[in-house]
Amino acid sequence: MTLKERIEALRGASVFEGLSARALERVARLACEVDAEAGQTLIEAGAKGAGMFVLLEGRATVDTRGKRAIVLEPGECFGELALLTPNAVRTARVRAQTPVRSLAIARADFQHLLEEEPKLALSLLETLATRLAARG
Repeated sequence: MTLKERIEALRGASVFEGLSARALERVARLACEVDAEAGQTLIEAGAKGAGMFVLLEGRATVDTRGKRAIVLEPGECFGELALLTPNAVRTARVRAQTPVRSLAIARADFQHLLEEEPKLALSLLETLATRLAARG
């Protein structure tokens, strides 16, 4: 996947809405591609969070203890809490429902960018708040 393709994929994710072209390029340079087969676990509940994913192709299921499963489609992200909080522990298991391709962004790589792009931090917080409110 080219840098341009990664930028376009990130532009389609709601968490990155409103970012400048320069900021999107910086995020795209940090991201790496991750492929997973159907049934493969991408995030395990209780594990230490190390970064986030943006789903490019396929569908993934988010299983949170005691809650109804959520299906993620291309353009949606998961694991973003790990980007905002040190020592975050995963609160849900995310499994590939179909073969998936995603972009992964490591927390360590992303931390400096968050300091320089406050709009990105605000967008991540809004996404998290919306998800928390939906869970009731």
